[in-house]
Amino acid sequence: MRRIILSTESGADLPEDLAEKHAVQVVPMHVIMDGKDYLDGSLPVQDIYDYYDRTKKIPSTTATNAHEYHDFFTKIKVDYPDCIIIHIGYTSKASASFQSAVIASEDFEDLFLIDALNVTGGLAAIVMHAATLLENEPAIKPDRLVEKIEAIIPKSRLAFVPGSLEFLRAGGRVSNVAYLGGALLKLKPRIELIDGKLVSTKKYRGKMSGVAEKLLHDYLNQFDIDREQLYFQYSIGLDESIKLRVEEIAKEYGFKNIKWMQAGAMISTHAGPGGFGIAGLEV
Repeated sequence: MRRIILSTESGADLPEDLAEKHAVQVVPMHVIMDGKDYLDGSLPVQDIYDYYDRTKKIPSTTATNAHEYHDFFTKIKVDYPDCIIIHIGYTSKASASFQSAVIASEDFEDLFLIDALNVTGGLAAIVMHAATLLENEPAIKPDRLVEKIEAIIPKSRLAFVPGSLEFLRAGGRVSNVAYLGGALLKLKPRIELIDGKLVSTKKYRGKMSGVAEKLLHDYLNQFDIDREQLYFQYSIGLDESIKLRVEEIAKEYGFKNIKWMQAGAMISTHAGPGGFGIAGLEV
């Protein structure tokens, strides 16, 4: 029986322990800072915040290119001879990374590409669902596994509140007027993935402690999330008391397993410090 290997991008923010446990291969995306190109995962997130404090600029991010994907897939084939690769990619609507994978895939057989139309925890939830399917049915045929993964993509729900409007402004993601208005009124935008695109769907007022609770209640009232697993994302700077409170609330809703995931350098570049997000799969 030929082994199936799952792969994804660093923009999934898949915790290292889960990647190792399930043998998920992760290709790094890029963060450009001070004229230097860093692989996502090699740059401490705190360096990004320190850079912003010094310069009032945020780093830029770039996709994994086709040459890197070619090397990545080649290494998987070397490490797992005769394997079949199923790559679950970062949304093509927000990055050129998936297109790079498509270009690189032309030189490989037994390689399936899936556009997950999601990022960070929403992407990680899909990857972990795929890993569970594979472990529960190790003899599953690759095309059948691909069908099951593609079927769950529309059910992956991600919502988050950035910790800092300054990072959105510095990255050109909100206008100065919207930024000033939001800062003065202490408004925080709720951002979701809709059809693979990041969309601001609501605004919350107040401190992050209250906003995080409102986001969680709204999210769980809006979506019928599978109570087996819930994913929380955070960027460095989110207060520990907030983490404890939202976890308590999730348990009150009946969630059996809760996994915290720290935003990596690539995601943190856009979300800023102190952000909070939620991801799960609808039943």
